[in-house]
Amino acid sequence: MPSPSSPSSPASPSPAPTATPLPAAPTIHDPAMAQRLRANRGLTLQWIDWDRRGAARIAVQPDGAWRLTGSQQARTGAGRLALDGTVTEVGADYFLFDGTIKITDAPDPGRQCSADKVWRFAITQNRPYWRLREFEWCDGLTDYVDIYF
Repeated sequence: MPSPSSPSSPASPSPAPTATPLPAAPTIHDPAMAQRLRANRGLTLQWIDWDRRGAARIAVQPDGAWRLTGSQQARTGAGRLALDGTVTEVGADYFLFDGTIKITDAPDPGRQCSADKVWRFAITQNRPYWRLREFEWCDGLTDYVDIYF
């Protein structure tokens, strides 16, 4: 029996957990819709303007990831929408976006909304855009974030 002051058998080191790397390139279930997304025609937030779209761009990174960045700025005032992140999956009527969406000063000065997570955009009712499927994600106001094709 070991004495209280002597150490018992030495503990073997635990192996370090290994993270499974996420695939860099998005999962493409519908190549035609993926091409539509890459050739999108801009984005809107209804509080800023339905008719004057902001730019949304997808840049394919060296590792194959699709980086989506976009913004819309109010003509007058400080209203702004911004997106920055990665497209992780594209299907026949949806895509997944892992990144940040920020809404600033829209519809009211001082409103600040920002969240970083996986977002789902989807086409519904044969509309010519993908709409963010979380409408009241910030403060209870209904935000329509649309990316057009």
